[in-house]
Amino acid sequence: MSKAKKIFTMEELIDIVEDKLDEYMVVQQPEDLFKSMRYTVLLPGKRLRPVMCLETCRMLKGDIEKALPTACAIEMLHAQTLIHDDLPCMDNDDFRRGKISNHRMFGEAVAVLAGDALLTFAPQIILKNSEALSDECKLKLLNEYHNYAGAYGVIAGQVIDIQSEKGEIKDNKNEILRYIHLHKTADLFKLSIRSGAIIAGADDEKMAILTEFAEKLGLAFQIADDVLDETSTFEALGKTPGKDKYAGKLTYVSLFGIDNAKCKLTCLFKECYDIMNTHEFNSQIFIDIIEGIKKRVKL
Repeated sequence: MSKAKKIFTMEELIDIVEDKLDEYMVVQQPEDLFKSMRYTVLLPGKRLRPVMCLETCRMLKGDIEKALPTACAIEMLHAQTLIHDDLPCMDNDDFRRGKISNHRMFGEAVAVLAGDALLTFAPQIILKNSEALSDECKLKLLNEYHNYAGAYGVIAGQVIDIQSEKGEIKDNKNEILRYIHLHKTADLFKLSIRSGAIIAGADDEKMAILTEFAEKLGLAFQIADDVLDETSTFEALGKTPGKDKYAGKLTYVSLFGIDNAKCKLTCLFKECYDIMNTHEFNSQIFIDIIEGIKKRVKL
């Protein structure tokens, strides 16, 4: 059975993504730069974003082989956000996914430049390895990438997140928190799912529905992260717990408490399932992602 038709397990998709990432992340000159880029991209992880891209493509009867370069590019973008997020000028964390963070391994200057390099290296991966896609499709994918990666997306969310630590946000905290969650986290979920849908040829109506689904799933993921930061351990998180509270960050838990955060999570997951059922998005992988988050936060 071809990869275009086969239904994969999450573990199988993770293996496919990791093999391709290893292939793409060849150490070249300057070696320190490429070693730093490769280090964070290939750290052990759940690979949720590339998996969601591939699974969305498959769910809509697309060919996941055609989506694989884009899925890997999204994981590279995610790695870039992690490298910069851990820097002393931002969250200042010495660990990521249970390993020494990039700036502690390679130094701050190289880590900053590795993040910058990944931001531009990722779309090059799409362009160089997507011969099977039309120029129109590639242009759409690049537009999505730059929209969600840049000043209107993840970076915007990070800026407001940093400002929330400094006590600069006094009013409209609920609205500001939603802005942070939407851009810092949900935007990469949107990029992943929308990219898979573009490659599968989804129409505007289906794209709007999938975007709503991605937003709700992304918001739920960030709320769960807020809960776990206060309730979990280093071994489970792979990074230092309790940092959000110590830094005085604006989080769902700091604003509403753990019980209300879990209640919101339950509502968001129900809405995700409602969308899947109403529109017949048949995906065991998305079910596994949702149930995995529920299990981690003990819902």
